[in-house]
Amino acid sequence: MRRGITVVAMAAVIALGATACGGGNGSGDNNGSGAAKDPAGVSGTLTYWDTSDAKTEAPTYQALIKDFEAKYPKIKVNYQNVDFTTVEQKFKAAAQSGKGAPDVVRTDVGLIPEYASLHYIAPLDGTAAQTDLSDFLPGPLDTTKYQGKSYGVPSVTDTLGLLYNKAIFAKAGITAPPTTWDEMVADSATIKAKVPGVAGTYMNPDAYFLLPFLFGEGADLADPAAKKVTVNSPQAVKAVTAAKKVNDTSGLKIDFASAYDNMQTSFRTGKVAMLIQGPWSVSDDLTGSAFKDKANLGYAPVPAGSTGKPLAPTGGHDLAVYQGSKNLQAAYLLTAFLTSSASQQTIALKNGTLPTRTSAYTAEVTANPEIAGFKPIMDTARPRVALPQVGSLFTPLQQQYIKILQGKTSVKSGLDAAAKEFGKLLPDYAVQ
Repeated sequence: MRRGITVVAMAAVIALGATACGGGNGSGDNNGSGAAKDPAGVSGTLTYWDTSDAKTEAPTYQALIKDFEAKYPKIKVNYQNVDFTTVEQKFKAAAQSGKGAPDVVRTDVGLIPEYASLHYIAPLDGTAAQTDLSDFLPGPLDTTKYQGKSYGVPSVTDTLGLLYNKAIFAKAGITAPPTTWDEMVADSATIKAKVPGVAGTYMNPDAYFLLPFLFGEGADLADPAAKKVTVNSPQAVKAVTAAKKVNDTSGLKIDFASAYDNMQTSFRTGKVAMLIQGPWSVSDDLTGSAFKDKANLGYAPVPAGSTGKPLAPTGGHDLAVYQGSKNLQAAYLLTAFLTSSASQQTIALKNGTLPTRTSAYTAEVTANPEIAGFKPIMDTARPRVALPQVGSLFTPLQQQYIKILQGKTSVKSGLDAAAKEFGKLLPDYAVQ
């Protein structure tokens, strides 16, 4: 669980800020907040922490690092692949102590506000790390913002969408995917009646997958502008009530001990017709008997709530620069290189991940059905609330959401309990 900044951490932050400011005042090209006058003359050794899959994705990034070193022969990059599940704590420990932090880190988009609030990562506005910002998709670009400044550059992106089995839909006489949660419930009833042994969906009890319901009602976890916890607002209650209705009427019974694996197995074997899922699941889906014909997998935005807008959280990874780096200019150049349109095209073609730049969606890239399927869905993506504590908020919400789905507490009581815990994490916020 993420916790508030400690006294020790605050002392480290002050020291870190002084180090970063000292580097920025240097006369050499390696430091400073702006762009180097002569990028080709920038020199130094960088450490880059990459959190991509070590077996399937990392080779692409390693090859790009070699290309970068060829372009900037005076810069040496120490590439390190760090496990995604442990990188947060490793980076925070290194940044807090001022020892061993990488110059550039690939980070989950949801961590940008926390790292920025702790002064672990550098603001990038006006630096060489940012090139042609108008080329970035709005959703991924928004994930880099905290309190009016930019602290990252979008690398790869994703969101949640509706994946569905076209053959099951055809058997049920359904001609288009549902566009609202009510339509999803109705379609599920039709599927159950006309395609024996098949359920409409399987609900993921992870609180992250609750966000489309919340966003679709105009709800969110908190309102930073008003300094108010909103997870138990009337709109949020309506959203979670809708989620429980979908689960109770249209979903297979959740095995809470291994919900994700059972959800995936049910979908790829044709036991459920549709899932709220992300592009990361597609390679697994296509290994199943239901999708021997890859064209049988359909893609659509998440259903909408009463606002009429299908909205899902923007996910993915940004590149961030360690504020205490002694080679800021070199770090900026590496960040720009790895997030350029050319690099993103290479990454998309090799790894099948979604680019964050519009220009990277070339005909060759969109020939990949997974990328082509999720590209329009990205228009429905919006960032999570930009709070340093946002990751920690999911813990009490998940605990209560599971109780709600299990029928152990009412929607209102569960959300009120979550809001009370939110208040402890956000002590200056009003709790309804």
